[in-house]
Amino acid sequence: MKRSQVTLVLVQVIFDILLTMLAVALAYRITLARDPSVGAVGQYLGQMVIYVVTVIGAIFFSKLYTRSRGQPRLQELMALYRAVTLGSLLAVAFISFLLKNIIDYRRPMLVLAWLLTLGLLTLSRVLHIQLQRWLMRRGVGNNDVLLVGTGEVARIVLQKMLNSPQLGYRPVGLVAVDDGPQKVLGLPVLGKMADLPRLVEKQQVQEVIICLPEATHRELVQIVAQCERERVSIRIYPDVFQIMASEVSISDLAGLPLLTMRDVGLRGWHLAMKRTVDIVGSLAGLVIFSPLMMLTALLIKLESPGPVFYVQERMGLDAKPFLMLKFRSMRDDAERQGPGWTTPGDPRRTRIGALLRKLSFDELPQFINVLLGDMSLVGPRPERPVYVEQFRQSIPRYMDRHREKAGITGWAQVNGLRGDTSITERTKYDLWYIENWSIWLDFQIMVRTVLRMFTDRQAY
Repeated sequence: MKRSQVTLVLVQVIFDILLTMLAVALAYRITLARDPSVGAVGQYLGQMVIYVVTVIGAIFFSKLYTRSRGQPRLQELMALYRAVTLGSLLAVAFISFLLKNIIDYRRPMLVLAWLLTLGLLTLSRVLHIQLQRWLMRRGVGNNDVLLVGTGEVARIVLQKMLNSPQLGYRPVGLVAVDDGPQKVLGLPVLGKMADLPRLVEKQQVQEVIICLPEATHRELVQIVAQCERERVSIRIYPDVFQIMASEVSISDLAGLPLLTMRDVGLRGWHLAMKRTVDIVGSLAGLVIFSPLMMLTALLIKLESPGPVFYVQERMGLDAKPFLMLKFRSMRDDAERQGPGWTTPGDPRRTRIGALLRKLSFDELPQFINVLLGDMSLVGPRPERPVYVEQFRQSIPRYMDRHREKAGITGWAQVNGLRGDTSITERTKYDLWYIENWSIWLDFQIMVRTVLRMFTDRQAY
């Protein structure tokens, strides 16, 4: 590990210890102010030591001191909350067992310490993440990366790294499987597969990312074996099957073992719970955004002739068509020559339409679609029938996206795959969402969607 990375981790550990001690001290002071009979601070030093050790230990064993790049900020904070809560509960247990005959510990004080610890460590973690990303944007602590492959997937991964310098990846080059381009997005192709061990050693890379989703298991093993002699991390971009099989479980059929590769989560009471969230969320959205929607409708009418809403047929659950509502962001005659993808700087857009698209405010009328049951708040984005017919012929399992309701936002969209981006990659993200659905995942996606509307950042 680079010295800068070790320094950042040590700084984080030290700050967490000091802030946890501060939380206990503040909890004592607040409790003392309300109840003077609490006693001297010296009586609670043992309690503080146990609390700090268990909380920091829980954070450590939750692997939250391991450098995480690309993990959404919200997800990292939730993992921190779970660790602090677990540590606090363990502290109560240890204090009750070890100090039961020494002090009369105050449960309200420990509850207050837990709440203060959550607040202080949240602030510390957010500032630490910002510092780490600020340093990485300037090349401090970055990992040199070698990409294996020069196809579309390698281009997507490379583009993600170049567009997200805060993640701390510094690509040095690519390795070609066979004859191909000499450069990909300006980065040189340094050699072929036979040169991989030499290139890993010469370039002193810390990571190798294999961007060959269609490679066989034998080919992947051979590639990994070529890197085994070096101290290098190896990551593999998954294919559709690996995404499907991310959570394989073993069941049985009258004693015969079976691998359960997909256990659909959205059924029974889960389905009812998701629909309840959709109804409550869409009603809340319509109430909260109604002033903004009225203003938007007025601006659209003032700028260009035509209707306020753009009504378009899309494919939803079980590939059944429905009429999706959007605020009109283009001229009324934008599709007189037939349907077409929108592109950055599309001349068909109106001025207010360009702003609506940038902020995703053109999607707000879809709360009505959600309320009517045609859509969900979260799910795969629906496509037009003409495009669905095209994609189903060329993209494996594309129609599996229609096993669930279409959504206003989705897992692909919060990961930057919206607009004129790869349909293949979007499909993979949509399939992962369907296979790994949970109500908590839906809430994460909704929060990240709101944050992206105003920051246009991906790492939340």
